[in-house]
Amino acid sequence: MPGKLIIVMANTDPRNGEELGAPIFQATVAAAMEYEVDVICTATSGRLMKKGVAQSLVVKEGSPKTVYDFIKDAHEAGVKFFCCSPNLDLFDMSKEDLIPECDGIIGGAYLIERVM
Repeated sequence: MPGKLIIVMANTDPRNGEELGAPIFQATVAAAMEYEVDVICTATSGRLMKKGVAQSLVVKEGSPKTVYDFIKDAHEAGVKFFCCSPNLDLFDMSKEDLIPECDGIIGGAYLIERVM
């Protein structure tokens, strides 16, 4: 049985849509291959977990599919998305502001523990 993949989107800037496609697409492919996949959105990429942000972004100009559509596809494939706890303060968010596909709020120890 396949193992686990953790993708950390640390400073992937939501203002640059072309940076967002590859990690989310790779997460979707890994989930389809039956890997357990976590995508941890931290620092600047934490904005993606806020309602309304990913819905307004596209990977490629003119594309009818939003970044949020890619997140929903990945989540449906089994990918778990997490928001780092400092992002709540950094971007003036509360738990209620997070998209439904966000599987939880985590701290730095979670990432280190999972990787080690």
